[in-house]
Amino acid sequence: MGDALPTAALLDLQMAHAKARDAVHGQVNWERIAADLAPLSSLTVRSAAHDRANYLRRPDLGRRLDEGAADRLPRGPFDVVFVIADGLSAAAVQNHAVATLKATQSLLSGLSSGPVVLATQARVALSDAIGAAMNARMVVMLIGERPGLSAADSLGAYLTFAPAPGRRDSERNCVSNIHANGLSPQRAAARLAWLVREALRLGLTGVGLKEAAPQSSVTGETQHKIEG
Repeated sequence: MGDALPTAALLDLQMAHAKARDAVHGQVNWERIAADLAPLSSLTVRSAAHDRANYLRRPDLGRRLDEGAADRLPRGPFDVVFVIADGLSAAAVQNHAVATLKATQSLLSGLSSGPVVLATQARVALSDAIGAAMNARMVVMLIGERPGLSAADSLGAYLTFAPAPGRRDSERNCVSNIHANGLSPQRAAARLAWLVREALRLGLTGVGLKEAAPQSSVTGETQHKIEG
């Protein structure tokens, strides 16, 4: 009665909240991800946040590699390095990351790429440290986005040219809302492949690359997005 939600709406809200909570606190099955990536090679690193509670309380730690991790990464040069990171939704990574990555790589013939880096307790900026350590011209991070009430398994892809610690959010591009009811892995891959090739041609990502994109490629699916 009054301002109260109808029972059906309240139950939907509670279900969406539960799915979002599970996504944030869930764990990616990295062994399964590595197996599904085959024949692509992969390796695992972690951030300076050693557990989930620490990761959620200290976003800064999720942006730095664990001590000694950079020394264990292979050094290129590589045209592009892909990173799969848990971020804020394990479900997004488990459900969509491998399909998106493989579809994207299939459109990038002629470009060299390093092994796929699987990053745990990671924020977007961790890709800067990974890309710099691997001497990559460009890094693409696929990461679980913060769950919302409409989707708890939305994947985002962040692209950074000349990755290095200290890169600003304005120097990245993002393709977001990759999930079953949003952008499909195949459509995301087409957008990502275009952005990768344009970034390498122009020598930049971020606001400048967005403005340079042809009108047919600028939609609500391609964004300049600031990490939360």
